[in-house]
Amino acid sequence: MRKKECLAMLLAGGQGSRLGVLTKKKAKPAVVFGGKYRIIDFSLSNCVNSGIDTVGILTQYKPLILNAYIGTGEAWDLDLSNGGVHLLAPIYTETGGQWYRGTADAIFHNIDFIDSYDPEYVLILSGDHLYKMDYSGMLAFHKKSGADLTISVIEVPWEKAGRFGVMNVDGDMRITEFAEKPDHPESNLASMGIYLFKWHVLREVLLKDHDDDRSEKDFGKNIIPNMLRQRRDIFAYRFSGYWQDVGTIDSYYDAQMGLLDEEPAFNIFDRELRIFSNSNIFPPHYIGKNGIVKRSLVCNGCTIMGEVKNSILSFDVVVGEGAYVDESILLPGAVVEDGARVIKAIVGEGAVIEKGACFCGDNSKNRIAVIGDDERYSTIGG
Repeated sequence: MRKKECLAMLLAGGQGSRLGVLTKKKAKPAVVFGGKYRIIDFSLSNCVNSGIDTVGILTQYKPLILNAYIGTGEAWDLDLSNGGVHLLAPIYTETGGQWYRGTADAIFHNIDFIDSYDPEYVLILSGDHLYKMDYSGMLAFHKKSGADLTISVIEVPWEKAGRFGVMNVDGDMRITEFAEKPDHPESNLASMGIYLFKWHVLREVLLKDHDDDRSEKDFGKNIIPNMLRQRRDIFAYRFSGYWQDVGTIDSYYDAQMGLLDEEPAFNIFDRELRIFSNSNIFPPHYIGKNGIVKRSLVCNGCTIMGEVKNSILSFDVVVGEGAYVDESILLPGAVVEDGARVIKAIVGEGAVIEKGACFCGDNSKNRIAVIGDDERYSTIGG
């Protein structure tokens, strides 16, 4: 195996009992979200968008649907001969076997897998959180601070702080105190369940934790408090974007309803940090409150704020507010800006019909207007 600077271990074996019947037949990371995704897509896509090409997915509870969905990892460009995605279930050894006893125990039982890539850093992730993050920024912070462990953190409302692992930090973001789900939290700086370790340090503490019969084999309850007592270098990396634990029916429902807002807090249509899934790279199409679609074919990834009739929209097309499209074919990535009109036309891939422009063919002459790929059209100058 070629040495990897950083690999990710994605914890995806949770039952997710708070989601009730939704997880009766599948693990929580395999639950569908946003129409075409499964919850695990967000953490996996974050890895891909961060340049992490080796991911171990630790499965356990009812993994059949999740395993089938992940497949070879091709949908996330993780079907690699050296690296890629690996499905890691509990296994029997010469000393027997059992289910993972906790989050740290799950990593401990996959030490051989991690060693095979000889990484400098190991990123531990949860497979059931909703967020977009480029982990390369966290890795740069981790290197600069010389940390043994960096924990990604976010400020939460004080009334919710007791649901998380919370911590106090000094002016350099060094963690001075940590408490897992305290009854009376002294901080609202909450762990996001994203841990970045120096591998040689994590390996050492996992071995010691495994030999401790009193340990619950959990990162929040055991590994982090023990490292603090050992005066290890532990830092917090502050994250300011959207992050949501969708582990309850209410949070799962509310997070998805929020996708319908005109300016959603979590933007699945972001073209820079795409969310990949095992269908294609585009999110469901979206029709705004003033959007109208009649007798048309609309593919994934389209955003329709205006009116579309008798037309074919390829994936990732945008029709702006007050725009009108009729009897036209819009190829992938085409944009019809606010107030523009497109009638009896073919709009090439990535082409833009600018705001207020009229790009129209002539029905009386049976003439079709055509614009090529990546071109722009405005009424003035044409």
